[in-house]
Amino acid sequence: MQPLDLSIVLLFLAANTLFGLWHGRSNKSTGDYFLGGHKLPWIASMFSIVASETSMLTFVSVPGLAYRGDWTFLQLAMGYIVGRILVSTILLPLYFSHGVNSIYQVIGIRFGQKMQKVASIVFLVTRTLGDALRLFAAGAIVEVVTGWSLPLSIIVIGLVTLVYTLFGGIKAVVWLESFQFGLYLAGGLLSIGFVLHAMGTPMPDLLSRLEAAGKLRIINHDSHIFTVPLTFFGAFFGGALLSLCSHGVDHMMVQRVLGCTNLSAARKAMVGSGFFVLFQFSVFLLAGSMIYLFMQGAPIQKDREFANFIVHHLPIGLKGLLIAGVLSAAMSTHSSAINSLASSTVNDLLGGRATLGTSRLISLAWAVLLVAIAPLFDARNEAIVMLGLEIASFTYGGLLGLFLLSKSSRSYRTASLGTGLLASMLVVFLLKLVGLAWTWYIAVSVVVNLTVTIGMERLLTGRRPDSGQ
Repeated sequence: MQPLDLSIVLLFLAANTLFGLWHGRSNKSTGDYFLGGHKLPWIASMFSIVASETSMLTFVSVPGLAYRGDWTFLQLAMGYIVGRILVSTILLPLYFSHGVNSIYQVIGIRFGQKMQKVASIVFLVTRTLGDALRLFAAGAIVEVVTGWSLPLSIIVIGLVTLVYTLFGGIKAVVWLESFQFGLYLAGGLLSIGFVLHAMGTPMPDLLSRLEAAGKLRIINHDSHIFTVPLTFFGAFFGGALLSLCSHGVDHMMVQRVLGCTNLSAARKAMVGSGFFVLFQFSVFLLAGSMIYLFMQGAPIQKDREFANFIVHHLPIGLKGLLIAGVLSAAMSTHSSAINSLASSTVNDLLGGRATLGTSRLISLAWAVLLVAIAPLFDARNEAIVMLGLEIASFTYGGLLGLFLLSKSSRSYRTASLGTGLLASMLVVFLLKLVGLAWTWYIAVSVVVNLTVTIGMERLLTGRRPDSGQ
């Protein structure tokens, strides 16, 4: 990097750190630290959701999908909007009516503290693996940009993020993520603008070339809907279920809307995020397609296409801004994960009995664990964004089943619920072995969870479960 590029990056890192320290002054309790005192504006929460869920996987992997293939990934994003509408209709009223600090407290209220802790542990494991993968993706790109080793890149990202997350809490995370979202979205738009200027060809002509090459296909009419993940029906239906789970039963996402002032504001943030995600994916897919034309389709290591373009082709200044965008994408989800993992630990495993200082120490412990796990990933054989979605699909169905059962008036024993949850996760391993597309994992695991739980309850009681059991 040239001095101007380096100055931009250092200014960005310093501003993030100082902003987190400044926000830390207003944190007087764990309620402030984890939920922002229920004073988070819905617009900031909406952008924070978008930044948390896509971040580095979007910045790194989505342009690569368009570079190597087409735009069929958008089919998932279409389903995401439907999933968020379902979350706003089915689950958010449940959380706000109980006034919970962690969504798994609803499970505790309905089925007892044992099941609350089990649900929390499932979330903690899934979120740890998912965010460690995202941190790996971030480190891989920083490695390309700076020439540092992968472990060093991961450590640097982890340390910078930790400072503002540790002191600033959820308020600093949400506001910084809103800014970071704007920065890395601008990076995608600037990349498109640079390619247009460099090639000197009108956009309609470039789009015609991409269309002729089959690079702009959105709808995949492949009839193998159960074995090919991005067929239209499988991707749309799977995207809706994935979004229902990721934004309804994953505490990291729901935590942002729990910090809103009321249910109406929370619904605006949740549904609005779906439309912004669709727009964001479109921008980065277009960037990948433009880079494909600019690079003339030259073979580049998978998920390194955008980073290669930034390092080798962008001018001084713009390169520094894009690198700051890379770091923004890297830090947004990582900071969210640290805070949500600590929040669930405090509220679900420790029963809310923790001081602000203890909560910060727990945040520190999770940050160290994520940095330690991240270098262990190896995503050479598939796109990182797909691997991240597949990891989530292993447990989301089981968690969604628990929340659906909690809305029933019937009672269930812990043994029945635990057996159903375990069966829903084990069946996903079987589905992967037989080759079913991952977009169907959640649907099957939800059905298995409900079926096994109800069947187990009948077996234990000798009759149908009812509210008197």
